[in-house]
Amino acid sequence: MQPIPRQCQQPWSRPPKLSAMCVHITPARPTAVQRMTGLEPVQDYPAESFPGYAAPIIRADAGAASGLKVDLALFGLIPGWSKDRYIGRRTYNARTETVAEKPSYRTAWRQRHFCLVPLGRFFEPCWETGKAVPWSIHRQDGEPFTVAGIWDRWNDRATGEIVVSFSMLTINADGHPIMGRFHRPGDERRSLVVVPRRAWHDWLTASTETARAMLAEMPVAEFTSESAMGLSSAPAQASFL
Repeated sequence: MQPIPRQCQQPWSRPPKLSAMCVHITPARPTAVQRMTGLEPVQDYPAESFPGYAAPIIRADAGAASGLKVDLALFGLIPGWSKDRYIGRRTYNARTETVAEKPSYRTAWRQRHFCLVPLGRFFEPCWETGKAVPWSIHRQDGEPFTVAGIWDRWNDRATGEIVVSFSMLTINADGHPIMGRFHRPGDERRSLVVVPRRAWHDWLTASTETARAMLAEMPVAEFTSESAMGLSSAPAQASFL
């Protein structure tokens, strides 16, 4: 297995509040990533990931026979100009409508640093009971899937380490049968962008114009959601408060 980078060994932040969008993901496990890509798996990483935690990403590699490589990266993009890594606590999701203009994301977007984030499931807050209750979103068949992301490099001047980090891209989901149920009343509904296996190469090597054209809604027929309060992987609500 590939060695785990030192900057990915320990999280540096406590989980944000449950009411935030997509702060809690379950990365696909190493064996699943290996099955999906055919590549040597990276060293084990936390079963649950929050901003500042390590998670696997898939990137293009023109020098590899498969055209792919798998790396560990920090969840929460750290732009090259940042003085420290703590900005990643706020940059775990990038709105596609503004990704080309926002200082935190525009370099990664314009340089076409596209990646895929392999997931088993992710969690969103449902307010239908009047309070935030974690719900799990996952494929109906239980298989892992990949979502669209962007990545960047940051030089930790204190240690000299080059840190790779990522953000997941989001689109509007108002009216979507699944994703339209989540987030605080009155807030815009948002969704991650699922990239099917057949579109991996196209996404990873896309121009920015092509990438925008690929930002499609989550396929309703393939996904489902359920309350996560009874799931072993779901955190207690109090841990987010």
